[in-house]
Amino acid sequence: MANSTFFESTRDSKSPNRNISPITTQINVNGGLDIGGCTLSELASRYGTPLYVLDEETIRASCIAYRESLKKYYPGPSLALYASKANSSLIMSSLIASEGMGLDAVSEGELLTAINGGVPVEKIVFHGNNKSDQELYFACQNGVTIVIDNQYDIDRLEKIIPTINRSVNLMLRFTPGIECHTHEYIRTGHLDSKFGFDPDQLETVLKKLVDSKWANLSGLHAHIGSQIFELQPHEDLVAVMVDALILAKQIGHSIKDLNVGGGLGVRYIESDDPPSISDWVKAISNKLVQECKKRDIKLPRLMCEPGRSLIASAGVTLYTIGSQKNIPGIRSYISVDGGMSDNPRPITYQSSYHACLVDRVIENADQTVTIAGKHCESGDVLLKDFCLPETRSEEILGVFGTGAYNFSMSSNYNRIPRPAAVIVNKGHSEIVQRRETPEDLLRLDVLPDRFIGLN
Repeated sequence: MANSTFFESTRDSKSPNRNISPITTQINVNGGLDIGGCTLSELASRYGTPLYVLDEETIRASCIAYRESLKKYYPGPSLALYASKANSSLIMSSLIASEGMGLDAVSEGELLTAINGGVPVEKIVFHGNNKSDQELYFACQNGVTIVIDNQYDIDRLEKIIPTINRSVNLMLRFTPGIECHTHEYIRTGHLDSKFGFDPDQLETVLKKLVDSKWANLSGLHAHIGSQIFELQPHEDLVAVMVDALILAKQIGHSIKDLNVGGGLGVRYIESDDPPSISDWVKAISNKLVQECKKRDIKLPRLMCEPGRSLIASAGVTLYTIGSQKNIPGIRSYISVDGGMSDNPRPITYQSSYHACLVDRVIENADQTVTIAGKHCESGDVLLKDFCLPETRSEEILGVFGTGAYNFSMSSNYNRIPRPAAVIVNKGHSEIVQRRETPEDLLRLDVLPDRFIGLN
């Protein structure tokens, strides 16, 4: 299939998670690709490659879809929180804050980024299965909601909270025992999970917290995984959480918030078919209303934590094609100037992506190639047995769906600097992450005096 047909067949501006490319993607008169009104090959020429490109309009459309769907389908209070582990940055924090969303963080670094990016502290929740004392103290000082994940959290908070002159809101995370058909490494909701209290611990910990004057337990949290294409597991989750809500109320807690986590999948390749944001929110909202009505209890504030589904499709990574190697009868390799250090998901999760030559989008893809990274690993492959037009060195390749878990999971493996990132909107591009230099990689290295001058 020609890429021109492909892009036209996957466009859904109301639910960007169902797109492979950003919603502003256009094929220009020269047969090249524009995103956010900017020609991708011109961005590569101006900023260099590898280059992360984020489309502002797609990100805002995703925020609006979550916010408006909650408003439409849930009659009670609600708040969508951006799961910042997907892409933690000042620009993302500022964008989601401007759209009225909250944010969840899992480290002091993510908390600091969110606060400096303008997210109100009352809209931030702090997760983690092994929070440090410093992280807990920082969260307490700044007044964010802390998600209690285990007894270790409780033991240290008992000592930390009395030392600060402010109240602290807490949320309790538990494992709901729901298993989804997704990659083993990103399952978090089943019983064999490092996250949260087990169901049989819930009553005991709730009773302990109700007698703890320092504990202002205002919410419950659970999460069942990531890249999920099914709605039923999330509906089942809601029913389990309402049972836990009733238990907490019976014990004496004033639970106001029910946080169902995230997990909605996105479309990386043509065969992926995730639900729309609207359908996901509708299913959860209707189930929560039904369960609360059946039990004759007041609707809690419904919270959710979209990450991947909010930003994945907004991102494109640009590479320059370099060396090529043909092994007759076996495989043709095309190497690019990035790879597993800027996108570790293929080698880690065997993740699949879509790509194209950004200046020759309308040409038929009649060559089968394997796109390899430049790192010293045989497994550093971005796309295996992928169809492209016949390629030439120095052309620009665009890989789609890289807004989530690419920049945030990037590394300096082989001492390769991290790429720059730009945001595009209405024909303008702006740097939001400077490109690292080789000299930056030495900034934190220390050579003891006794080694100086030995060679």
